[in-house]
Amino acid sequence: MTPQEPAAPAAPAVAEDPQKAANARLLARLHQLFGAEAFTDVEEPYGLLTATTTRERIHGIVAGLKQDEEIGLHFLTTMCGINYPENPGRELGMIYHLHSLTQNIRLRLKIFFPVADPVVPTLTDIYLTANWMERETYDFYGVVFSGHPNLIRILNVEDMDYHPMRKEYPLEDGTREDKTDLFFGR
Repeated sequence: MTPQEPAAPAAPAVAEDPQKAANARLLARLHQLFGAEAFTDVEEPYGLLTATTTRERIHGIVAGLKQDEEIGLHFLTTMCGINYPENPGRELGMIYHLHSLTQNIRLRLKIFFPVADPVVPTLTDIYLTANWMERETYDFYGVVFSGHPNLIRILNVEDMDYHPMRKEYPLEDGTREDKTDLFFGR
């Protein structure tokens, strides 16, 4: 560029990330419908809006989100249990993934509760697909869904007296003699 040539126009401002904009609109709608105090730990890992609420509010929030025509979260993609034994009073939890196929909106909701009181309201009256997912979570984590029409084990045998996905057992058998530090770099 010579001194006589005019400077090139500045590059247009980078457009706002459409996923962040959609998440901001969704969060604003959540606050409008249920209040900002209903949600904590709001984050966007991998572009997925994630918020934590309480088990007392989860049923009302999910029902409201399904009925809301602006959002239209009519599809329960996933519901699963989680276990963090190192968090006293919040050892067990549930994760709910909701999706609006028409609006292309996704939302992840989390709730946490103590392992001594693993009771959560059922969502089978809102989403029929919750039936099997709740039975699986009961089977593997011991979460009891109040109001569930048929809460029995689904994959494990009925006479099991424990829940295998809870982190209540050591990862390795300490009595094994075939594993030595010499062979496994420990």
